[in-house]
Amino acid sequence: MATDPDDLALALELAEIADSITRERFRAADLKIETKPDMTPVTEADTAVEHALADRLATVRPEDAVLGEEYGAQSAPDSSRRWVIDPIDGTKNYVRGIPVWGTLIALQEDEQTTVGVVSAPALGRRWWGVRGAGAHVDDGLGAPRELRVSAVHQLSDAQLSFAGMDGWEERGRLDALLDLSRSCWRTRGFGDFWHYMLVAEGAVDIAVEPAVALWDLAALTVIVEEAGGRFTDLGGVATAGGGDAIASNGLVHDAALAIIGR
Repeated sequence: MATDPDDLALALELAEIADSITRERFRAADLKIETKPDMTPVTEADTAVEHALADRLATVRPEDAVLGEEYGAQSAPDSSRRWVIDPIDGTKNYVRGIPVWGTLIALQEDEQTTVGVVSAPALGRRWWGVRGAGAHVDDGLGAPRELRVSAVHQLSDAQLSFAGMDGWEERGRLDALLDLSRSCWRTRGFGDFWHYMLVAEGAVDIAVEPAVALWDLAALTVIVEEAGGRFTDLGGVATAGGGDAIASNGLVHDAALAIIGR
């Protein structure tokens, strides 16, 4: 599927809009925070970003659908093109002043993600991927560079990242996570979008999560895959909507799934 280059340009424009909002309110003493029904926090920055991006898309892509974490489906529900937005991935970090948070922007066409952008202004990094055209990162250390996953072949040489233990314990899968960690060379808890982007950069070999939503993953999948990696749910299905996730360099994917998969 050929992707219109204007779609990437628009996604990057949306990231700029988001960054201008999130940077201004990060660590603000008067940041307004509420608790959602699922007991997770949402800030005024989350809702402001989603409103701003949806408004921009309504102006320049009125025929496209929009799905956001905070307000759900907002327009053109029958369109084959859908923008999926997580205004702030890592909101708990955001409210605690931890700089690991970012805006995730994806374009899906007929359920396949064709464009993905992850912008993490507090880290000074932005990643993007386009189906069939590769994945890149701008880390402020020179020109944007192409992403490539690691060449690690064995679990015993692999670095594993997971977001936290509580979700695994709630689902009765903590032992499987521990078994996988024991099989790997090194384990760290980077979490959220960050560890998936580290997989795409070749710095981490496996990233796993037991409970995630479509907006948490849609932008990430195309970046990891275009960097040469593999992205599936814990059942081994290549999807961003499976409710859980494992991303890897592809070479250790099946071995990891044999331990952690469902």
